[in-house]
Amino acid sequence: MASTAPATANQGTYNNHNGTNYTGALVVLTSLFFMWGFITSLNDILIPHLKAVFDLNFTQAMMIQFTFFTAYFLVSLPSGYLVEKVGYKTGIIIGLATAGIGCLMFYPAAGERSYPIFLSALFVLASGITLLQVAANPYVAILGKPETSSARLNLTQAFNSLGTTIAPYLGAMFILSQAVKTTEELALMDPTSKSLYQAAEAAAVQNPYIGLAAALFAIAIVFALFKLPKIEAADQQSAAGGSSLDHIHDSAWKYRHLVLGAVAIFVYVGAEVAIGSFLVNYISLPEIGNMAESEAGKYVSFYWGGAMVGRFAGSYILTRINPGKVLAANAAIAAILVIVTMLTDGQFAMWSVLIIGLFNSIMFPTIFTLAVDGLGKHTGQGSGILCMAIVGGAIVPVLQGMLADQIGIHHAFILPVLCYGFIVYYGLKGYKADLAHA
Repeated sequence: MASTAPATANQGTYNNHNGTNYTGALVVLTSLFFMWGFITSLNDILIPHLKAVFDLNFTQAMMIQFTFFTAYFLVSLPSGYLVEKVGYKTGIIIGLATAGIGCLMFYPAAGERSYPIFLSALFVLASGITLLQVAANPYVAILGKPETSSARLNLTQAFNSLGTTIAPYLGAMFILSQAVKTTEELALMDPTSKSLYQAAEAAAVQNPYIGLAAALFAIAIVFALFKLPKIEAADQQSAAGGSSLDHIHDSAWKYRHLVLGAVAIFVYVGAEVAIGSFLVNYISLPEIGNMAESEAGKYVSFYWGGAMVGRFAGSYILTRINPGKVLAANAAIAAILVIVTMLTDGQFAMWSVLIIGLFNSIMFPTIFTLAVDGLGKHTGQGSGILCMAIVGGAIVPVLQGMLADQIGIHHAFILPVLCYGFIVYYGLKGYKADLAHA
C-alpha cells in the first residue's frame, strides 16, 4: 500500500529533537483544521434543512452523512498515493481546491432542486477534506517530540472544534432561519407557491457555500506561498519509549493496536456524527426542547463547543496523564450521558446529550496518536487505514436513522452507547497490543 503520509523517503529528514521551531508551520496547518471542522459540522444543519426541502425520512436524510463520510473510505488510499508523489504542500493545495469546487457545486444543486446533485457536491467536498486529513494529521503528530504528539494533535484539533462550534450557529441563522420565515409566509398558499417556497429553501445554501469556496481558495493561495518543513515518518520514535516497532512487522495491517485503533476511529466518528446529525430534530421535539428548528440549530454549537473546550484542556492534561486512561474515562462518561438522555425528558435530556461533546473532545486525536505510535516507516500507511475508518461517520448515522424511523429518535441513541463501549476497551487495553512486546 502507498503511504498516506507525505512523500517521505525522498524529501529529506527532520530530527524531532534538534530544537527546530515548528510554530509557524503548526499555525498555518491549524487553519486547515478550522476549515474542515467548520464545513463538516454544517452537515448537522443541512440534514434538517434538506429533510424539509425534499420531504425525506430519517434514513434518507442520513444519506448526507453517508455520502460525506464514504469519501473518506474511498479517497483515503488514493490520497496517500497522490501525497506520496507530490508531497505535503502540493497535496494540501489540491485538497483545498477540490473542497472549494465541491462548495461551488452547491449552487447548481440548489438551482436544480436536486438531492442527488447535493449529494454529489458533498462527495467532492469531502474528497478534498479527506486529502487534507490524510496529510495534516500525521504531519502534526510527527512535527515535534513523539512523547507530546497526543497533546500537539489535540491542540490543533481544538481549532477544528472552534470551526465546528461556530458553523452550526451561523448555519442556523442563514439557512434554518430562512426556512421558518418562508414556511410561515407560504403555509396557506397554493401548489405553485409551495414550489416557490421549496426553491427558496434550496437556494438558502447557495451564498454560504460560495463564501466557503472563496475562503478555501484563499487558503490554498496562502499555502502555495508558505514553505513547510520536510520530515520523514521513518524517523518517528515511539511515544511509549525507544525506537519504532517497524522491526516487528513488515506491514501496517499486522499491527494489532493499529487495527483496533481503526475500529475505535470507526465507532468514535460514527457515534459523534450520529449524535450531531440528530440534534436539531431531537432538541425540537415537544418532550425535549419544544422549540423551532432554527432555534434548536443554535444549540448544536454547545455540542461542538464542548469538544473545543475539551481539546484545549486535553492538550494540557495529556502531557501529564496516560492518554489511554483519559480516553477510557471520557468514553465511559459519554456512554453514561447517552443513557441518561435516553431515560429522561425535557431540559435534563437536552443538556445531557449536548454535554457529550465535551467528552468526545480528545477521542479522535488520542486514538489516532495511540494507533500510529511506534509504526515508524509504516506511519503513513497507518494514517491511511485510520482515515479510511472515518467511514464510520457514513455507516452509524444511517443505522441510527433506521432505528429512529422504527422506534423514534429518543431511543435510537442506544447505538452510540455501544460505540463508546468499544472505545473504553481500546483506552484500557487495546492500544497496548503491540507496544507491550516492543
